[in-house]
Amino acid sequence: MRNIYKILLAVSFVTSAAHADMQLVLLGTGTPNPVPERAGAASAVIVDGTPWIVDAGPGVVRRISAAHRAGIQPLAQPNLSRALITHLHSDHTLGLADLMYAPWTLERTDPLIIMGPEGLTNMVQHLEKAYSADVHIRLDGREPANTTGWKILPRDVKPGIIYQNDTVTIEAIPVCHGDWKQAFGYKFTSDGKIIVISGDTTYCPALEAAAMGADILLHEVYDAQALAKRSGDWQAYHKAAHTSGPDLGKLARRAKPKHLILTHQLAWSGSKEAIMAQVTANFHGKVTWGEDLMVFDLK
Repeated sequence: MRNIYKILLAVSFVTSAAHADMQLVLLGTGTPNPVPERAGAASAVIVDGTPWIVDAGPGVVRRISAAHRAGIQPLAQPNLSRALITHLHSDHTLGLADLMYAPWTLERTDPLIIMGPEGLTNMVQHLEKAYSADVHIRLDGREPANTTGWKILPRDVKPGIIYQNDTVTIEAIPVCHGDWKQAFGYKFTSDGKIIVISGDTTYCPALEAAAMGADILLHEVYDAQALAKRSGDWQAYHKAAHTSGPDLGKLARRAKPKHLILTHQLAWSGSKEAIMAQVTANFHGKVTWGEDLMVFDLK
């Protein structure tokens, strides 16, 4: 398995495009709260036609299909062969088995490369065991199936550059997400353009540094006023694990991204308007309230 991974990585280094367009697609902007209009946490960064799926919350494959039907051609199922996971919370990984196997049944032939924090490989290996009967029946039964697209190539990575070719550099940014020993944001750099995805994090200096001058910063947020009405234990948790509207505004004021997009918005008894006001009180640049299936282009 590790040798196959090295071969695929080596091949990726010889792509030849001199200029690469980038797209950010919001596949799921939801939280653990099951709001029907919002799928679980997931996004796609598309560089020169190659999609990288970031996180695999509930509904990720169906949201990918919806984006493809809406005209995002690189998100065709056979192309879904690269994924990054920010951390192992269930709302970011419940769709992982779906991402591992559904695209294979829809003609993916490349093994799925998945990179993420410590523990990701262990999670993937357990999912492989859980679905081993499914794989066996598809491979050895009467259903037509290719013999490569079911393979999964997981890799636990450390902070820093985790992937690089002549069109994109991807960095894992260590973020501060409560009790998790390791959680990441991700920075994509291509042809001078930068997209940074925060993952789940409270205010984190490393994330702020990574986002300096970014073209897009996709960042989670919660309503600080609404949190103040919750019980003390929940207040302590969210302050250690997530980013308030005022803190996000201050981070953005210092980092100066060209476009701040909000995701994983926790409003509770508050509102979209309250969160936007908290952010924009400190940051006066472009801010967008993220919704599922929004698409942002960088040329």
